[in-house]
Formats: sequence, C-alpha cells, structure tokens
Amino acid sequence: MLVSSPVLSSLLGACYVNPMKFFQNFGGSGCGTSGPASCQHTDTPPATSSCCFESPGGLIMQTQVWDTNVAGSPEDSWTIHGLWPDNCDGTYIENCDPSRDYKNIAELLESQGASSTLEFMQQYWLNNHGTNERFWEHEWATHGTCYSTLDVDCLPSDSPTGAEAVAFFETVVKVFKTLPTYDWLAQAGITPSYSQTYSLSSLLSALEAASGGYTPALTCSRSHTLSSISWYFNLKGSVIDGDFVAINAPTQSSCPSSGIQYLPKEG
Repeated sequence: MLVSSPVLSSLLGACYVNPMKFFQNFGGSGCGTSGPASCQHTDTPPATSSCCFESPGGLIMQTQVWDTNVAGSPEDSWTIHGLWPDNCDGTYIENCDPSRDYKNIAELLESQGASSTLEFMQQYWLNNHGTNERFWEHEWATHGTCYSTLDVDCLPSDSPTGAEAVAFFETVVKVFKTLPTYDWLAQAGITPSYSQTYSLSSLLSALEAASGGYTPALTCSRSHTLSSISWYFNLKGSVIDGDFVAINAPTQSSCPSSGIQYLPKEG
C-alpha cells in the first residue's frame, strides 16, 4: 500500500503565504520517490542526502487513539495521536530542535493557507487533557522536529517561517485519512459495545483484510480496554511529498488474546 503525502502549496500576494503551491513551484521537495525506502538499508545506508532519505527516524508510526471521554470526539472515528519517526531499531529520539518549537499552530496553519487542515484537526486531533493547541505544539516539537527531511536546510531559501511544520501537519492528516480504523472494524461487525468483547485475532484479522494485508499494533489498558492503534510505514523520499510504504508492525499488540473491550464514546 502506497500513501502519497500532500505537496505543500502557494504564495498569494505579499502578505499571505500558502505553502502548498509554494513548494510545488520549486518542484516539490526535489526528491522524487524512486529511491530506496527508509530502514531498508540499515547496514549500508544509501549515499543520498538526509533531505531525501529519512534517517535515522525512518520507522514511521501513525498512532490513533480511541478516547471514550473527550468532549466532541466523533463517535464513528478514531482520532489522531501523531506521526512519529522512530529509529529503524525501534528506539527513538525526541525534541530535536528547540529553536523550532513553534507556538500557536492554529495561527500558523491559517496564515499559510492550511485552514482546511486546521478544521480537520479540530475534529479529529483532540487533546484528552488540556487544549488541542497544546497537544499540537507538543507533537510538532517532540516528534515533527526529528524528521530529517523537514530540516529547514532542506527547504527553499525563502520558505516562510514554519513552513516545514505546516508540511508536517498536512502530511499527518493525509496519512490518517487513508487509515479509517473504525470503518474497517465495523465492516467486520466489530463496533463499540458495553456488553460484547472481542478477541485479538478477530480485531487483527479485520484490520489486515481491510488494509491490504498489513498488521498494526493494538494497545489495551490494564482493564483490557482497547485504547490505541499504531500503523507502520517506511518512507520513500521526503515527508513533504514522498510515498509512505506500509509495513507490518515490528512490535506485538499489548492486548490480551480474548476479552477485549471496545467501549462506546461518552464525551
């Protein structure tokens, strides 16, 4: 399964910057997608720029959560936690560039023409403790700044400040939209319930069948309640406009083999 991330967009006037076409005007990232995928050459990394080959964080996790008590959370969809660049061996680094810990992500997205992305985030990227803005700032500072292909040195010299963060949020949303976990489970008759429980094998079988054969990692709480899911990818090219290549989860699900609760939302 290949998931093409968005290409960022355009300059509209002297004061209003839309990063979508801005990068497109420079030929996108300039990387293409014909090179090797990240984490496929761990012994002998390809001789290519880190702007076009995600390293060391080329094991990418798209993590979704099933929060049952967050106000306004959609009843028929999981929500976004983040898009994390783990190292190929499963370790990870965080908070890679404090100088780019941008604040007021909502204003940054609006000012650079990504209002539709912001609107989606306001529905599907929700904080269960505190404001959504604080959550978004955390995800960018903690994980987004660690993508080598989003380093400021990889951008055109006259890119607006924060353009790489806008690219990050647009890509997270685009990848999330290709992974409708709720719908895939519902197609197999697996829906939230106070009375019914599910086996791990039934959950994974439904998700594998719908995703084209890829196995995610499911997380459950101590009470055996389903709480999150991680889908894994390698990346060809740049986060800006590369291809996310689905892979099987390198880690096992933490849920028990049976008796898993998938509770309705109450928020």
